[in-house]
Amino acid sequence: MGRRARPAPVPAAPVEVMIESLTHEGRGVARVSGKTVFVDGALPGERVRARYVACHRRYDEAAPVEIIEAAPERVEPRCPHFSVCGGCSLQHMGADAQIQAKQRAVLEVLERVGRVRPERIVAPIRGEPWGYRRKARLSARHVPKKGGVLVGFRERYSHFLADIGGCEVLHPSVGRRIRALRDLITAMAARDRIPQVEVAVDDADRTALVFRHLKPLSDADRERLTAFARDEGVQVWLQPKGPDTVHRLWPAEPGPLVYAHPDFDVRVPFGPLDFIQVNRDINRAMVARAIDLLETGPGDRVLDLFCGLGNFSLPLARRAGHVTGVEGEAAMVARARENAGLNGIDNVDFHAADLASSMHDSPWAQARYDAVLLDPPRAGAAGVLDLPGRVGADRVVYVSCNPATLARDADILVNTHGYRLEAAGVMDMFPHTSHVESMALFVRG
Repeated sequence: MGRRARPAPVPAAPVEVMIESLTHEGRGVARVSGKTVFVDGALPGERVRARYVACHRRYDEAAPVEIIEAAPERVEPRCPHFSVCGGCSLQHMGADAQIQAKQRAVLEVLERVGRVRPERIVAPIRGEPWGYRRKARLSARHVPKKGGVLVGFRERYSHFLADIGGCEVLHPSVGRRIRALRDLITAMAARDRIPQVEVAVDDADRTALVFRHLKPLSDADRERLTAFARDEGVQVWLQPKGPDTVHRLWPAEPGPLVYAHPDFDVRVPFGPLDFIQVNRDINRAMVARAIDLLETGPGDRVLDLFCGLGNFSLPLARRAGHVTGVEGEAAMVARARENAGLNGIDNVDFHAADLASSMHDSPWAQARYDAVLLDPPRAGAAGVLDLPGRVGADRVVYVSCNPATLARDADILVNTHGYRLEAAGVMDMFPHTSHVESMALFVRG
């Protein structure tokens, strides 16, 4: 068995570099003696003095010490923790420049990896860039040297938690309570056995906090959590083991969490651990655009793959003749059916299926559809790319959270299955981060 290579020594002296471009992760790219150096917090066109933080065989990593010549796009980060916390990576870049960089990233990877180019570029979907994040998983760790428990995200250059007192991108009902959460957990006997707090906020600002705990909580700790929930006006849930063990602590009968699509008269109840889109306004605009691009009418049948709770399916059913939603998790399918009933929608049906494997024998997969909507996870939709053509769909809308898998799948849809990439554009679902969400329309022939 070969020995593991030792890490390369990190030069102690800072180096002056010129930033040539920006990676898809939002890091500046420079070259020193022909070797690529990624510089966090640096923008194209800037001259920067940077210190090395890690050296690898093919590239190095650095952090800026001084911005010698700033780019016009540079702005002052709003968050005082930006230089340390890894939750955001682009607060030093103006909002317009951020979305333009994300648009360029999607178009570049479509052409380079997917060998396709959209016939038209649709305008970016944008919204309020602060306090937008209503779903998050916050880490918690007891660090006596820091005075107690830290709650939040990891530091930029390590696996340690950042020492923060607030967060500008989290919904204010949570972002302004980071310090209160730290104090709460620090006062608990189980302070070193609570690794994370799951956050969910609905359209009415009802806030649920799910405390993961690795040992049973004492009566005193449960009282502390109950008092916090009552005083702060939030829901507190407990998770002793897996997701199926989540149960409410306070209030005894919490009101349901709900998000809505007002333009389609749809309300979607969800649980505190359910997957939902993190940005309410972008989600509403995203669903409306997808429905516009699909051009569905009362006589059309639509297949919605990776449908989840019905985020697209239920609004689509208000426009189409019939919608079939398919999702891998049976529990989500059951919830989607419940949501259809709650909204009085009867022209939709839902099915559970493993969308990473063959499902050609499923009755829903043998029907005919006029349009298909794909909203896959980061891994993409490789297992179902033959379906649009097989079911006769003339239009396919692909909603992506990963430009690389979108490009790979676009290549297959266009160059193997005969669709053309009619339009593409980005959505600013995660402002100030390197996450890139996009939407593409494929039309048969």
